[in-house]
Amino acid sequence: MKRRDLIRELVAAGCYLKRHGSRHDLYANPGTGRIAPVPRHNDIAETLAAVIRKQLAV
Repeated sequence: MKRRDLIRELVAAGCYLKRHGSRHDLYANPGTGRIAPVPRHNDIAETLAAVIRKQLAV
């Protein structure tokens, strides 16, 4: 999965960019208060994308 597609999916679900880290960006879900790191790779494995979705409760 492309990183930009995952970001679009997270933003559509109500998540927002909390801050930039050194190697990851942190996205937060204001509805649940959960935060998850998203790596800055162009391609993100589907299994990792599923873990990020689960962490953010999307």
